[in-house]
Amino acid sequence: MDAALKAKLTSAGYRPDPVTTEIVRNGLIAATEEMKTNLMRTAYNMIIYEALDFTVGLFDAEGNTVSIGLGLPMFIRGMSDTVKTKLDHYGVENLDPGDILLTNDAYITGSHLNHMTFTVPIFHDGEVVAFSCCMAHWPDVGGTLDGATTDIFSEGLQMPIVKIYRKGVPNEELISIIRTNVRLPERAMGDFRAQIAAVKTGERRFLEMIQKYGRDAVIGGIEAIMDYSEAVARARVREIPDGVYEAESFMDDDGIKLGERVPIRVRVEIAGERMKVDLTDVAKQVAGFYNSGETAGRSCCQVAFKCLTSALDLPINDGQFRALEIVLPPGRVVSALKPAAMRMWMTYPMTIIDTIFKALAPAIPEHIIAGHHADLVVGRVNGRRPKDDSFYIYLGGLIGGGWGAKRNSDGCNATIAMNDGDTHNGPSEQVEAKYPLLVERYALRADSGGAGRFRGGLGCEQVVQARHDLRFNSQMDRVKCKPWGLEGGLCGSGNSVAIHRFAAAQEQRFHNGKALNQVLHAGDAYILRSGGGGGFGSPLERDLESLARDVRCGYVSKHAAETLYGAVFAPGSNTIDAAATAARRAEMRRQGLPQDEPIADTGVPPPAPSHAHAHDHVHEKLSEEERVALAMTGRCCS
Repeated sequence: MDAALKAKLTSAGYRPDPVTTEIVRNGLIAATEEMKTNLMRTAYNMIIYEALDFTVGLFDAEGNTVSIGLGLPMFIRGMSDTVKTKLDHYGVENLDPGDILLTNDAYITGSHLNHMTFTVPIFHDGEVVAFSCCMAHWPDVGGTLDGATTDIFSEGLQMPIVKIYRKGVPNEELISIIRTNVRLPERAMGDFRAQIAAVKTGERRFLEMIQKYGRDAVIGGIEAIMDYSEAVARARVREIPDGVYEAESFMDDDGIKLGERVPIRVRVEIAGERMKVDLTDVAKQVAGFYNSGETAGRSCCQVAFKCLTSALDLPINDGQFRALEIVLPPGRVVSALKPAAMRMWMTYPMTIIDTIFKALAPAIPEHIIAGHHADLVVGRVNGRRPKDDSFYIYLGGLIGGGWGAKRNSDGCNATIAMNDGDTHNGPSEQVEAKYPLLVERYALRADSGGAGRFRGGLGCEQVVQARHDLRFNSQMDRVKCKPWGLEGGLCGSGNSVAIHRFAAAQEQRFHNGKALNQVLHAGDAYILRSGGGGGFGSPLERDLESLARDVRCGYVSKHAAETLYGAVFAPGSNTIDAAATAARRAEMRRQGLPQDEPIADTGVPPPAPSHAHAHDHVHEKLSEEERVALAMTGRCCS
């Protein structure tokens, strides 16, 4: 809230009317959801209108979060900090009605340059009373498309804080700079206009509330909502036993120093109604492209805090985080300094959140899930369409993976990583209609969920065939640091990427998840496999009815049921023999089985084979239908 207005309301003894406050609360949620809907309906690129890789929000006159439309949780902090930085940059006295502020500065937003962030100052009676903001992912902002990046300059156009509209007039010189630096300007400008529409929607709806209920009622109601959110969060923190809790994990490597682990260590302190998360011992910024800015590091802490204290409370606002203290020195992988590369900014924060949960598992085991796959599992494809030689960029995958089990339930299957919330995959029909690709297979991965009394969620496998020459890149992590189990639960499978060349006997696997600058020819396929979630509790305690259902559904193979869960099947059937299973489980307990393997091969991965491969001239004479059939044989449909 604006400090002067707050002082005025306090001195006047103003008390928000609870009925009006509840109307304002729902109005704020409705406004941000309408912003979200308008952006989805008018955007030009699938990454926005299908994958929903964007966030919208309303902020008070000081830039504090008032309401964020459900979207990317990782922008829970980044949008607010971006609004505040824009406000500091210009000063409120230098803002005018009709101004629209833009930046994609990675060290302000905390993310990569693909995130264009537009902000409208909302004026009422000549004063700024709020801000409307929208961040959305543009598939291309220039820069290299293939291989690794080691500094921000190779990653595309850097747009400092600018007024892209001044007093309602578009700044055509700046717009022309953007248009000149992107490969698909028509689509970029479509998304540009869609984001303008979204922030103007937020402005319009906020002013309508003020006109209907009065400025004091709306601003005072927002303050009351924040105070209530704070009280709820503090009450939940008080339920956590006081103490200092620590945990560690690691990332496989930074894409440059192959096989060199990147440590993730967190420290959480609970004292009464306050929580402090200390990220001092998280790894320092890396040479590769996995860094993110300070706002991303703060978002890690806020996402974890929100999940633990007020997961379902709306609107999402800054009051919910007043009980949270964050320690984050500069120069870490989630507080990186320029010119650190930021392209895959979202990857490491997922594991930091996972590790915060891991730290608190001894304190509140009933509220903590085991580790999850913690990666977007994306494939980046670019090439030219054979029918008209037009250039395209496709950010594929986002296939979801397994989430960790809880003390009382199995983990979720095929669910997007926690930092990306409402992000969706690209429907196979859309992919095949818009790009020269064929989705051969999209299915759950059997045995990928960690075994346990409650089983981890299953990951997915997606096999996508190239219909012509293209370039493919994938930059995964958590291949070796597999999703961990809790209280005796076993780890889930790690993420992985592979390429299957046309008519080849074996697929080419990339042992650290980094497949860079790979050329695929017609009939070749890339294969994305997401990890499963960790299990909770000993698999020897899983009830037999659930285990039998898992086997019937294909979630767990008979071999895994026998070796990990101790099941004994009646001869020639899928029926579990309860008495024989009890005896086998007792013997396995005596032998200390099953054993967990939470870390895959930790050596430096061998270099991937060259993408070049000999053409078989006999195969080149096949018709397209014959080529598709042969390519799929032995891959997923033999």
